[in-house]
Amino acid sequence: MNAIAVTRSLFSEKYGRFRRLLIKARKEAGLTQVALAQKLSRPQSYVSKYERGERRLDVIEFFEVAQAMRIDPFNVLRTLNLLDK
Repeated sequence: MNAIAVTRSLFSEKYGRFRRLLIKARKEAGLTQVALAQKLSRPQSYVSKYERGERRLDVIEFFEVAQAMRIDPFNVLRTLNLLDK
């Protein structure tokens, strides 16, 4: 049986790259943390915490963030996957 190593993804290098991709996408969309938080009906600290790695986004939250930034979430994931190769 092949075991898959489970990492603490909040602290993994891959999750760090994921966070950097989201920050880049937000900035390219011309949004501040405050503006993005308003689109999400969340406090600015919500955006700040996931961008700094203090809080983890689940899949549903990630899709909501991507929709608010008007980006394709699958492109973010493809890019993340390509950075691993």
